[in-house]
Amino acid sequence: MDRILIGKNKDKECYLLLDKANRHGLITGASGTGKTITSKVMAEKLSDEGVPVFMADVKGDLAGTAIIGEMNENISSRVKNLDLKDF
Repeated sequence: MDRILIGKNKDKECYLLLDKANRHGLITGASGTGKTITSKVMAEKLSDEGVPVFMADVKGDLAGTAIIGEMNENISSRVKNLDLKDF
C-alpha cells in the first residue's frame, strides 16, 4: 500500500502518501476532539507499513493505550449493541 486513510466524510477520503510520511507532523485540537485516538491510529497504520514512528507523549495520554484494557459494565453494554455489519 502506498497510502493510509487519515480522514473522510460522506463525499471524500483524505490519504497520507507514505513517501511523504517522513516529515514532521502535529495534531492539535480542543479537549475531546480525538487527538489521542488519531495519533494512535496513524502511528499503528504507519508502523504496519514499515514507516518508523516517534511520538513525544509529554502528558502521558498515549502511554495508556499500550495497556491491555479491562472489561467493565459500560464497555460490555456498548459491545452488546454493536452491529458488526457497520464495520
